[in-house]
This record gives sequence, C-alpha cells and structure tokens, in this order.
Amino acid sequence: MGDPRELGGLRVLVAGGSRGIGLAIAQALAAAGARLSLCARGAEGLRRAAEDISQRGDMPPHWQACDLADPLQIGTWVEAAAEALGGIDVVVNNASGYGNGVDDASWQAGFDVDLMAAVRCNRAALPHLRRSAGGVILNVSSINALRPTPRAAAYSTAKAALNYYTVNLATELARERIRVNALAPGSIEFPGGLWDRRRSEEPELYRKVRDSIPFGGFGTVEDVAQAALFLVSPRARWITGQVLAVDGGQVLPG
Repeated sequence: MGDPRELGGLRVLVAGGSRGIGLAIAQALAAAGARLSLCARGAEGLRRAAEDISQRGDMPPHWQACDLADPLQIGTWVEAAAEALGGIDVVVNNASGYGNGVDDASWQAGFDVDLMAAVRCNRAALPHLRRSAGGVILNVSSINALRPTPRAAAYSTAKAALNYYTVNLATELARERIRVNALAPGSIEFPGGLWDRRRSEEPELYRKVRDSIPFGGFGTVEDVAQAALFLVSPRARWITGQVLAVDGGQVLPG
C-alpha cells in the first residue's frame, strides 16, 4: 500500500466513525498518519473508538457526538473539527439510516442520513476544503444503489441519489481541484453489523448471500478501509467523480 505514513498531517473528518466501516476507515487513516475528527450519535462508542485510534496514530482524535439527521449538529461538529485540527483536507461521509421502505419514517431516515447528511457535511466543510492544498470528499455508498435490492428500497434509493450527487459535486468542484468519489461496499460482515445479525436471525438468507459472492464469503471492514485509504491519498490525485464497488465481484453478472 506504499508508505505507511503517507497521510502524515492530513486533517480528516469521518462522519459515522465509531463502529463498522467508519471505524475501520478511521483506524487505517490514523495508522497512515492522518489527524482525525470523528462523529456519531453515541458518545460512549466514540470514546471507545478514540481510545483505540489513539494507539494507532500520532495524536488522539477529536470527537463529538452528533446526530447526522440534524443540520445544526452537523454544522457545529464540522466547525469544531476544523478548529481542533487547524483546517480540513478530507471529509469521509459514512453515515446510514438504513431505511427499509416499509413506511414514511424509513424513507425519511434514508433521505436525511444516507443522502442529506453528506450534502450538509460537505457544504459546511467546503470553505475549509477550498483552503486545503488538496481537498477530498469520499462518500460511502453501497452496491444496493447499483441494482434492485429487495427489502431495502429506501436505503437503496438514497444511496443511488448519493452516487448521483457524488458525480455532480465532482463536476462542480473539478476546476478547484477538489476530488469527490464514492465507495460502494458489497455485503460486509463485522461484529454487531447487519450480516452478523442475520447469521443467527436469518441463517438461510445469510448462507444464500454468502455463497453467491464470487470471491467466496463476505467482505471485511478492512477491505473497504484499504480502498478508502487509496482514494483519499495522493496516489489517487487524478481520480474524481467515480463510484468504486468494493464487493468481491458481488455485482458481476453470473
């Protein structure tokens, strides 16, 4: 993966960084030398994440509890993070409301968290990114946005909108040399996550999906984190407006 400290001094915000994919991305960034600010709804989860990351990086991360469905809380976190880090170079939007589409509330959760949290966070961070030597935005989407997905209509629709927003924002910011990309993870298993729960709650579905993935089995949060590390690094300096599937071939026709 190149120089293990290649992101030394990079100032990075990770929204939804206390567990799962977001935490793995934060851990990888810290190990590569980045300085971090994390947010999530739960203060206790953030505290534990910060303790873990403090052992991997050069300095403890800044963190702040933030409901990413609340525009005011997003703005407050972004400004506090910029002050704590001395600016912002990278924004990673990883939050998800996972709306299943069964009622209006689940659709609203998907819209507010999976799409608008990224829109609002990026909007608040843009003045700082414009002052960076190489601003980067990375939105975490899903392969659900790339194909019809039963039982996850609201989530999938919101992530599809996030992909479209990613490409549009990349077009708007390209002349300013601010890169905007998205990751689309496939089915990822981690403790306490969706597929970890389905292993016991819906074992038949768990086995069916696991066995359908061409690379064999579910992906890990580290698989996604390594892709994120590349896209925010200078090695990806000529990449913008892309949605990268990280799925072990799960969306390939077969």
